Amino acid sequence: MAEFKDQEEVVLLDFWPSMYGMRVRIALAEKGIKYVYKEQDLINKGSELLEMNPVHKKVPVLIHCGKPICESLIILEYIEEVWKGNGAPLLPSDPYQRAHARFWANFIDQKLYGVGKNLWSRKGDEKEAAKKVFIETLKVLEGELGEKAYFGGDTFGFIDISFITFYSWFHAYETFGEFSLEAECPKIIIWVKRCLHRESVSKTLPDHNKILGFVVEIRKKYGLE
Repeated sequence: MAEFKDQEEVVLLDFWPSMYGMRVRIALAEKGIKYVYKEQDLINKGSELLEMNPVHKKVPVLIHCGKPICESLIILEYIEEVWKGNGAPLLPSDPYQRAHARFWANFIDQKLYGVGKNLWSRKGDEKEAAKKVFIETLKVLEGELGEKAYFGGDTFGFIDISFITFYSWFHAYETFGEFSLEAECPKIIIWVKRCLHRESVSKTLPDHNKILGFVVEIRKKYGLE
């Protein structure tokens, strides 16, 4: 287990509604790692963020002993490697199962964010098309979950962390997409409720009404309200 002089050796640059930043917060909580949280202004980006992530200029950025690690899934793997002895493993030890977990985490990144955004930022046929794809994507994930407690089986891990953070946005997706996720994908909602029993999840995810309010403000800004 790594020893640190003080918690300032681990810093997280983040933005509270970011489902990607939430992943890192959950992983750090699962591993029991103390850190300094620094909220970022993504409109007027600060010098630290621009210095630590000059390529993408995005959150989250984990800074460990002064060195930045960017992109949420890469950060999760870094946390697992560096603090391997802390808590339960985030990734399975078997190489095939590790590859399997990475595949589904990548699937979530490739499929959910863009189409989810279209649910609240588009109208008419574009919104309906987004709703169709979003529900189809969740049904694929529901099929992968099957009858398991978690995506990795009996233990909460990499895929679960990658996906559960989108839950805080589900209410906004449902509100503007005009559909019910519980009606469409009941197994996903059962899985969500199971994940919410974990303190790392329940204490990290913001209230869904707060996210809805955030989305309403964005819609106003872009003349969608």
